[in-house]
Amino acid sequence: MVLKKLFFLFVIRPLLLIFGGMRVSGSTLPTRGPAIVIANHNSHLDALALLSLFPLETLPRVRPVAARDYFCSTPLRQFISRYLIGILPIDRRPRSHHARPLEPLLNALERGEILIIFPEGSRGDPGELRPFKSGFAHLAKKRPDVPVIPVQLRGTDRALPRNEALWVPFVLEVQIGKPHYFSKTVSEFTQEIEGVYLHQEPLPSKRFPASD
Repeated sequence: MVLKKLFFLFVIRPLLLIFGGMRVSGSTLPTRGPAIVIANHNSHLDALALLSLFPLETLPRVRPVAARDYFCSTPLRQFISRYLIGILPIDRRPRSHHARPLEPLLNALERGEILIIFPEGSRGDPGELRPFKSGFAHLAKKRPDVPVIPVQLRGTDRALPRNEALWVPFVLEVQIGKPHYFSKTVSEFTQEIEGVYLHQEPLPSKRFPASD
């Protein structure tokens, strides 16, 4: 995972600072796993922005959960996704009814990793929150001891819009919520986490530091 550290230290973090930086508010991200980070999703910049907030020594254990059919579709895309970003690829359309889609995620949590999950699925329309899928809640049900941290991203849809390759200078805002733990039912927990985004208000912000 040395490549991942170098990629974020010398490429992603400098770019974020040059093109506007980030303002972070609320709680703090975990530095140790197992943990599940939930975030809204409007841009390919979302995962990069989140990953850049973790200390370099933590980065190898932070795994954005992503669709295998898209992010591993070509050799170049697979190299960037797996070795520079460190995704945990999953199959969106299992070929068998006996498939266990949560198993790779549970194994990652057992290894003490931090998962980044975008419960909306694919990228939505700019500034709009799509209904959450319940996969993360099923995962949390199996590991009720693992904290689920909701994070709201703002500005990524303007800095790197969907279907665009040009990074536009724009200040990004990241609001980190308090940890939640599974309780009640899968449906209720899904609604609980989704409700954090629907009712979240902006907090006083601070600028993202240039280094650890």
